Amino acid sequence: MPAFALTIFIGAFLLFQVQPLIGKYILPWFGGGPGVWTTCMLFFQMLLLGGYAYAHGISRCLKPRTQALVHLGLLAAALASLPITPSDAWKVAGSGDPTWHILALLGVSLGLPYFVLSATGPLMQEWFRRTSPEASPYRLYALSNVGSLLALVSYPFYFETHFSRRAQAQFWSWGLGVYAVGCAWCAWQVWRQPSPATRLATPLDEAASQPTTRQRVLWISLPACASILLLAVTNKMCQDVAVIPFLWVVPLALYLVSFIICFDSPRWYSRFYFTLAFVVAMVAVCQALFEGADMPIVRQVVIYTTALFIGCMICHGELYQLKPDPRHLTSFYLMIAAGGAVGGLFVALVAPALFNNFHELHLSLGLAGLLLLVIVRTGRGALSPARWRWLVILLAPMALYGLDRAALAGVAWWRLGGLLKTHSWISEGPLIENLHRWLVGVAVGLAGIIYFRHVRRGMSLNWHKLAVGLLGVGWLALVVILGWQIRDASRGALVSGRNFYGVLSVFEYLKEEPESHYYLLQHGRITHGLQFAAPNRSQMITSYFGAKTGLGLALRQFPRQENQRVGLLGLGVGTVTAYGKPGDYYRVYEINPQVKEIAQRPFSYVAGSRAKVDIVMGDGRLSMENEPAQNLDFLIMDAFSSDAVPVHLLTKEAFVIYQRHLKADGVILVNISNRYLNLRPVVENAARAFDFRVHTISSEGGEGDDDDEGGWWLYGSTWMILSKNEVFMDRPALRAAASGPDAERIDIPLWTDDYSSMFKILQ
Repeated sequence: MPAFALTIFIGAFLLFQVQPLIGKYILPWFGGGPGVWTTCMLFFQMLLLGGYAYAHGISRCLKPRTQALVHLGLLAAALASLPITPSDAWKVAGSGDPTWHILALLGVSLGLPYFVLSATGPLMQEWFRRTSPEASPYRLYALSNVGSLLALVSYPFYFETHFSRRAQAQFWSWGLGVYAVGCAWCAWQVWRQPSPATRLATPLDEAASQPTTRQRVLWISLPACASILLLAVTNKMCQDVAVIPFLWVVPLALYLVSFIICFDSPRWYSRFYFTLAFVVAMVAVCQALFEGADMPIVRQVVIYTTALFIGCMICHGELYQLKPDPRHLTSFYLMIAAGGAVGGLFVALVAPALFNNFHELHLSLGLAGLLLLVIVRTGRGALSPARWRWLVILLAPMALYGLDRAALAGVAWWRLGGLLKTHSWISEGPLIENLHRWLVGVAVGLAGIIYFRHVRRGMSLNWHKLAVGLLGVGWLALVVILGWQIRDASRGALVSGRNFYGVLSVFEYLKEEPESHYYLLQHGRITHGLQFAAPNRSQMITSYFGAKTGLGLALRQFPRQENQRVGLLGLGVGTVTAYGKPGDYYRVYEINPQVKEIAQRPFSYVAGSRAKVDIVMGDGRLSMENEPAQNLDFLIMDAFSSDAVPVHLLTKEAFVIYQRHLKADGVILVNISNRYLNLRPVVENAARAFDFRVHTISSEGGEGDDDDEGGWWLYGSTWMILSKNEVFMDRPALRAAASGPDAERIDIPLWTDDYSSMFKILQ
């Protein structure tokens, strides 16, 4: 067993160590958004399914010695395909959906080694079953997940911070060589094992061990639900903070921990306790969804990751309860991999085409609740009568609370849809206003009637059915509340669309007041600009770019006011182009085609700008890397994905590119306005590395008056100004507005493409 255990452990470690490594390699090539990681996860899940299918196929169709020869031959081909480092030829500077390009890149760079490693778990367990038929192979699956977990946890804390990407790739290649030695040893064990004379299975044996249709359906649906939940939670955190390996690793690590715990021993999973935990987690998640970006990031991460862990424990714990006879081991793992692939396909390909927002989280929560309800309904014998009774007692107040909240959401939804407008006496009457109280009262009354009828007739209550009923009420309440949250998030949206780069929504406000009528753009839950619709106010500077911001002061205080050449990373609604004067040239880099469409209609900053404006589609850094020097007076970095920071735009290698395009006396402006991260020391490190002077200017939002300098349409922002132009940097207006220098953060090194860490800049 030690040889098989070690080989499975090393294979699982390499399988998951390469995921954040390859993701970090290609993240800067495709805009740095969460869609890159989602596509990578789709590739990994599809290759995992392929590896499991391969293991199942050869274990069923080939003799053990032939299996060993085939697998060793495939492993030799995988070693010959090293290294896994993707070629720079795969970089693309254009815009559009790069999903298929990323999948092709991963297939060419990593496909064969990853495919071979994917087959390790089921194939080695099948070989172990043949060499040691008296031992259970299922604990080796838990060991496999321990290796995967160790790989994930060690990456952001050790490998990412101590080694360059190239060194990591070299270590991984050596690791694959060690794995090949272990695999060869296991193959030798199979080769030398004599074929045992076994009794032929009778039809009665086959019928007894054959999995049922219900089992097979759950083998796919449970891991599919866990996979959707994993990717949905990862997307949620990445779009609001940053697309970094740490925020990929945490959800994936919890996902694997649930596998480890559940497949190690059945004693770790309790349907009783995890049902209660799931209900509590759903209450917390609904609260977090409604508060959105107003909730502190640490609390959001805790809530979403806890809900993910509980949901995965339920899915994987119930999956372990449904495990088949070891003769069906490879088909069982194949179904699990198929379920994971179904979840990945849904999130990466189906959901963006089906939804105009990130609704996968809502869907996965509802699906997890439904699967739990189905399992509890058919699993009466899983708990003792006393446990069912306690479950009913504890679920009852939670179900009433959910019913109360769902009724309130339903009434709000009803009113919002205009369904009560024709009967205002109903919509404003006491019946509707107190509907949630009436429903709770009716529910309590019915429960009392049922109880006393049973007592009077001397009948015992069916606690199992009552538990199922309460869970059903809770699930319906959850669906209504999640549906209302979806409706509330998109209320008033004039345009709402989703693509590879995220979700964009345009809202229209105060249409009945011509002078105050305006449009507002949101990326996720974060405002990215607004514009007044009235022609006399349409070119008014708004949001984060007012005259008193670091951007406004820098543009107005620059010694050379005529024929300015300005580069802008991130178009938004085009507000910055309103600063343009006749003779100026603005070169705007934008990766999202949908942003360009929205900036042209309904927004009109670009069309109304007095400067010449060129929009270059594609990732700003890659576009600038591939074009001649633009001789810019200003380079403005305002590229955000929701509230997430594209890390690859703040590294040393990025500033090398920026400096090449900048005039000797030019200025770099960096918008570091952010809810969760203190980016100031990161930019200051880059300034020191390139001998720039720095000013950091924070401005408050408008106070509600109607002058151009302080209206409600101006938001608080923080800009950093970097330049070697001493005359410009010594302007009194800039020096007066700049905050004092911070103490140098020696604990935060210069960010590079090989190294960046968010831990110490969380705020």
